[in-house]
Amino acid sequence: MADSPLRIDLAITEMFVGGAERCLAELAIGLQRRGDIVRVASIGTLPTGKQAALVQRLCDHGITVESAGCDSPFHALSAYRWLKNWFRAGRPDVVQTMLFHANVLGTFAARAAGVPVCVGGLRVAEKHGWRLLVEKRAIRRMDTVVCVSRSVERFAHEMFGHSIPPTHVIGNAIDFDLIERTQSIDWTTLGWPKDAQVLLFVGRLHHQKGLDVLIEAIEPLLGGSSDIPAMRCLLVGDGPQRDAWNVVAGRLGPARFQLAGWRADSLALIKGCRLLVLPSRYEGMPNVILEAMAAGKPVAATAVEGVKELLGDFADGQTCLPEDPAALRELIRRLWHDPGAANELGRQNRQRAVTNHQIDSLIDRYRALYTAL
Repeated sequence: MADSPLRIDLAITEMFVGGAERCLAELAIGLQRRGDIVRVASIGTLPTGKQAALVQRLCDHGITVESAGCDSPFHALSAYRWLKNWFRAGRPDVVQTMLFHANVLGTFAARAAGVPVCVGGLRVAEKHGWRLLVEKRAIRRMDTVVCVSRSVERFAHEMFGHSIPPTHVIGNAIDFDLIERTQSIDWTTLGWPKDAQVLLFVGRLHHQKGLDVLIEAIEPLLGGSSDIPAMRCLLVGDGPQRDAWNVVAGRLGPARFQLAGWRADSLALIKGCRLLVLPSRYEGMPNVILEAMAAGKPVAATAVEGVKELLGDFADGQTCLPEDPAALRELIRRLWHDPGAANELGRQNRQRAVTNHQIDSLIDRYRALYTAL
């Protein structure tokens, strides 16, 4: 059975470029290379332009990517019906879902279509009341649940109790060849000096990411009387808080602080920054931390789900408690003022990423799970 090809359908909420979406794309490509028959379904409309990079990558490898075209909760029933028909037509051996909407709609649809094995994917520890109640009903119908970190696994058992089937932890992986091929950003393209010293945030502009804590922490560091006057800060991403951050950017001025919106070259920015910051209130296993580690960068992050697992023995020197601007400011200041120690942390981060987060290992673990089921 281990050598026999499997028919595997992967379902996700949407295919915009993000951590879960990257994981699904690498999983699909890796499974196909091992001889399996893989299809990908997105509940939401497929992205266009630069945000379609993952869809294009899948298509370039000959993997079918289709969409239910449902972008609103009011379209949930239509998405369920589309997925049920899609599964019936493809007759997969296994359906793997990722993220809330796909976990719920995909699991119910797969069971209605007679799919023999349903595997859920939990990737964030979000205490959202009604969502947890709905997801709990879907989880009861899964054969197993893959959690992106041990922290998320603990969260799942706390939230879902006896309803949850057996769980497995399979973390994120990184394409080290892509890291090596990527050149650092030329900061002059942003109007900064070529050797600019940049504090970088990459992520969704959302309450989850703790950006209100970040600005309170760093605003004193960006002022003229700061003890690190050379610091510049760049926020990369989009989301519901964009308008508020445009106001902040206007107040601080482009010489010290810029809001870049979503960019396709986030890896180049990470390779060019001095320090990556992630002040999240909750996570699962943040891919941006793993990318920074793979690029040999130190990080200043909050000690939320998945972060300490990624950083391992070097977490204490790169994390602080969430919701604490003063602690985050002190962490950033300490890493900034001791470049030797920060560079050593970056080196150790890189080694830990290489040891624990290879893509081949991720594919092997998922496929071993599917085969066993």
